[in-house]
Amino acid sequence: MKRITAFAFVALVLVGCSSPEKQVQQAQQFVHNESSLAEAQRNAAVNCGPANCDAAWALTKRYIQQHSDTPITRADEVAIDTDVPSGSGKAAFSATRVAKGTGATLTLFAQCRGMYASDSERGSDYNECAEKILKTQNGYVAFLNAHVPGQ
Repeated sequence: MKRITAFAFVALVLVGCSSPEKQVQQAQQFVHNESSLAEAQRNAAVNCGPANCDAAWALTKRYIQQHSDTPITRADEVAIDTDVPSGSGKAAFSATRVAKGTGATLTLFAQCRGMYASDSERGSDYNECAEKILKTQNGYVAFLNAHVPGQ
C-alpha cells in the first residue's frame, strides 16, 4: 500500500502543469490501474488436469502469439517466452507450466516497455500498456475455457 501511495504522490508531483483536479484524477486512475493489474495477474492462472493440460498449454502459446507485440523465443514444456520489446508501448507475454498433482498450473505474465519510468513511476506509455495487459490477462482464462474441452 505504501508503494501505491508513493506512486500516487509522484504522479501528482509530475503533472505540475495540470489543474489540481486533473492531477488528483490522474493519480487516482494510476492507483486504480495498479490495483487492476495486480488483480489481473492473480486471475491469469488456471489449473489443468492430465486430460486437457497439453491442449491448454498449446492454446496458451497461440494466445501469446496473438497478443504479444514480439515473437516467441522459447516454447517448451515449462515456459513460453516472447522477445523483449524494442519499442516503447510494446507488450510482451510469457507463461509458465508448473506441475501440480497429476496436472499443472498455467500462468500468464506480462510486461510492457515504457510502462514505468525510474523508481517505478508512471511511464510515458503507462495507459496504453495497462490497457493491453489488462485486456490480455483478463481474457486468458476465458479463452482457455472456451477452447479446451473440460477446462
